[in-house]
Amino acid sequence: MTSQQQAATRILRLHRHMLRARHLALSLGLASAFTAPRAHVGRVQPSMVAAKDMPGNTNPVGFFDPMGLSSGGSDETILWYRAAELKHSRVAMLACSGWLLNCFDVYWPGDITHGTPFSSLGSKPFEAWENVPYAGKIQMLMFVGLVEFLSEVQKPHYTKGGDMGLQCDPLGIYNQMSAEERITRQNRELNNGRLAMIGIISFFSAANVPGSVPAIPQ
Repeated sequence: MTSQQQAATRILRLHRHMLRARHLALSLGLASAFTAPRAHVGRVQPSMVAAKDMPGNTNPVGFFDPMGLSSGGSDETILWYRAAELKHSRVAMLACSGWLLNCFDVYWPGDITHGTPFSSLGSKPFEAWENVPYAGKIQMLMFVGLVEFLSEVQKPHYTKGGDMGLQCDPLGIYNQMSAEERITRQNRELNNGRLAMIGIISFFSAANVPGSVPAIPQ
């Protein structure tokens, strides 16, 4: 075989290798076209829940998150924070109302148990709680636990897009409101609840540490 024939043979072999490589690349490309793309390891999915766009971001305080808690968690975490704030707001509003009614000697009619009227519990909230019979305390705690349990077993869960219970509307008034009116009501409830949380803590402090809250007289 002459040198020219050898060169032609090498060129022919190289051409065949190039064709095989091209066919392999085309095959891989077609196969990948029918395969779902894989997520990059360690990639963080963008958050779909913006805390600043939720109800409660109102004047004069605006968006209040000095510790940046809303920016360090997932969507589920942010929704859990909002549900916790809403529950605490409602509990605090009920607690403030009950505290003031108790201090002004406003009681339920009748007896809390046989021979023990509500009016005999006293006008100081902590002392009134101490005077509640043991069985009454257990019933109240069981009722609160049941309400909490029912709110957590709903499907889908509120951290997964389910109903968070933003309104308590037995008369159906909320459903007749426009979207703007609903946001206004939600803002009011959250703002009042936040003030109530500060208020009930102030009541606790004033009752246990005399003079700790100058605005509350002894």
